Amino acid sequence: MKSIGIIPSRYASTRFPGKPLTIIKGKSMIQRVYEQVAKSQKISKIVVATDDERIYNHVRSFNGEVIMTDINHPNGTSRCNEIITILSEKGEDFDVVVNIQGDEPYINPEQINSIINLFENNSVQIGTLAKKIISKDELFDTNVVKLVLENDNRALYFSRHAIPMLRGINKEDWLSNFTFFKHIGIYGYRSNILKEIVNMPAGKLEQAEKLEQLRWLENAIPISVDITDYESVAIDTYNDLLKLETIS
Repeated sequence: MKSIGIIPSRYASTRFPGKPLTIIKGKSMIQRVYEQVAKSQKISKIVVATDDERIYNHVRSFNGEVIMTDINHPNGTSRCNEIITILSEKGEDFDVVVNIQGDEPYINPEQINSIINLFENNSVQIGTLAKKIISKDELFDTNVVKLVLENDNRALYFSRHAIPMLRGINKEDWLSNFTFFKHIGIYGYRSNILKEIVNMPAGKLEQAEKLEQLRWLENAIPISVDITDYESVAIDTYNDLLKLETIS
């Protein structure tokens, strides 16, 4: 099974312009992400997908593979699809595409392996990760996406609210009465499914919660989930760099 890791990377960001080129302990954020992905034993090829020449030239400077993409992509999923289309036209095809966030400089390679391992089951079309919620702050933070699972670890629903609601139980006691999960934002897709989902219009649930994955569920495309114990730290703002101090 051939797997490609694609790292969408934009320079323009409302909250943190130039984020991919931010230096963290002597290396840029995008280089750190790239090097972490390279530690995965399951990835056959890594490509940074960008629309900015500064990022393009920087990735080339550390001998990374990078491809320029259209500036008008609505999201990373669409940018990943352009990459596999470009590579397919050159005769390079892949069974599984892993969409890796470009703002997680210390992403654990085992998380990437876990995503790819899901596709050993031929019925899996899209894969992602979840982690047990251990704090009330996470549980009730609407910036932390929660999910509930079927018995076979397929996603039933994703929400910014704490789900499920525990009726008749004080919110202070929810974590001691139920196992809640948060979504870890890394995705794997079979190549044919990726080509399909980028052409789907946004659904009502996606528009309500502003969560792209709800579009896929609305269109009856199952999302398989593996449970991870590794924390994921995304850098959305400059102040988020302080989070890295908690990572050993």
